[in-house]
Amino acid sequence: MDVVALFGKNVRTLRDREGLSQEELAFRAGMKRSYLSDLERGTRNPSVRALGRLAEALRVAPSRLLEDPRPSETDSNAVVRSR
Repeated sequence: MDVVALFGKNVRTLRDREGLSQEELAFRAGMKRSYLSDLERGTRNPSVRALGRLAEALRVAPSRLLEDPRPSETDSNAVVRSR
């Protein structure tokens, strides 16, 4: 998946989970609602600063906004070792 689209999907998922409107999240993150809308749709590249501000507003680690929720091939083939 394209990382910009993944970022937007994660922002929207977390925003919805918190019950926030785009307007409210944009206000908390100090950005315009139209910019947030573009980020969620994956039509704009987020700056690192925007990523950090959104993560703070959503109360998650910045890395959470870039995580792929789908299990990766390496995850499914991982060998669990004991001892």
